[in-house]
Amino acid sequence: MQVSIETLEGLERRMTVQIPSDEVDAAVERKLRDLSKTVRIDGFRPGKVPLKVVQRKYGGHVRQEVIGDVIQSSYQQALIQEKVRPAGAPSIDEINDAEKQDVSYTATFEVYPELDALDFESIEVEKPMVEVTDEDFDKMLETLREQRKQWKEVDAAAETGFQVQVDFEGRIDGQPFDGGAGKDMPVEIGAGQMLDEFERGLEGIRAGEERTVEVNFPEDYHGKDVAGKKAEFNLRATRVSEPELPEIDAEFARSFGIQDGDLDKLRQDVRANMEKERSDRVKQHVKNQVMAGLLEHNEIIAPGALVAEEIRSLRAQAAQRMGRDLAEIDESGLPDELFRDEATRRVQLGLLVSEVIRNEKIELDQSLVDATIEEMAVAYEQPEQVRDYYRQNRQARASVESMVLEDQVVAHILERARVTEKEVGFTDLMSGNL
Repeated sequence: MQVSIETLEGLERRMTVQIPSDEVDAAVERKLRDLSKTVRIDGFRPGKVPLKVVQRKYGGHVRQEVIGDVIQSSYQQALIQEKVRPAGAPSIDEINDAEKQDVSYTATFEVYPELDALDFESIEVEKPMVEVTDEDFDKMLETLREQRKQWKEVDAAAETGFQVQVDFEGRIDGQPFDGGAGKDMPVEIGAGQMLDEFERGLEGIRAGEERTVEVNFPEDYHGKDVAGKKAEFNLRATRVSEPELPEIDAEFARSFGIQDGDLDKLRQDVRANMEKERSDRVKQHVKNQVMAGLLEHNEIIAPGALVAEEIRSLRAQAAQRMGRDLAEIDESGLPDELFRDEATRRVQLGLLVSEVIRNEKIELDQSLVDATIEEMAVAYEQPEQVRDYYRQNRQARASVESMVLEDQVVAHILERARVTEKEVGFTDLMSGNL
């Protein structure tokens, strides 16, 4: 087998492979002999059909099958022989399969990019230093109370924080519009559930009172029929309620699954959850910076075949989010360009992470995998079931292994990156205000 490789533009390669005709002829003859043992042809007993008869009847078809098999196997052998790493399936053309001639073909494909060295030292990472203070803890308890608030009907004027149940009917240019009417709609003033002008129009209203308010829909409003237009709403309050926050007592603790109502246990659980959220947010923030820096300081070409594959994946995810079939998304004409930048970034990062693993000889630490699974398991009421799931489901464990290996890559890069520390409040961290 003779192999030659030509470098085309970028990562594209054209490989020409030539297989001696006697090898192909021998393979065709072997297949015809095997076929003669099983084929049924009128006038001959099974297994006694002469080879020449089988060749006349099936020779052309068998030769095409053999050539297909030879191309597939020789392509893989040629890649190994030439030490080439293709990215994606090849395009096979210029096939010469004439009888009594050497079989030849060309395979055009992209290869994975290779980097001589990776730059970690230029990567800058700012690590948030965050302490969960008593003030943060008290704010969290108030947030939990707020989540479990009840509404108490009052004979009073509504104000910010009150809930008003309201009948409303909107008109644009004097005409009703879709979605512009409702009955007994609960609206918490100041919560941002409705447009600001609508909510402010309820301030000071009492049960049974009617009002008319003007509302300007933003230009980027999700309802295209009303975006950028002015509407007039007739409002009638049917009920006004003020919030009632629960006391932090045994019943409050039980509402969070602490059956004996132990408040100390509740406080321990809340603080432990805050500490975990703090650690997770810091870890993710640092990881995002490492990955962004890795991409910024290490130029790498994304093979088109891999980008196309990632675009298909992103399109499928978009279909799932929209609750539609992938075929519907394709038919709707969503162009590849909508997904190309993100797909390219993902492919480049994936290739760079793989290069770090290979060049730095990073090996998966199974003890970290076990620790990660254990951390996930203890968050459930029946942790042993979670452990069993990851023991028995190879695909699920592989997903955790991939995540842990990526964390090991981040840790390795951090050892050589330029890391600074910055004190950040818990609230700022959780809100992303870094």
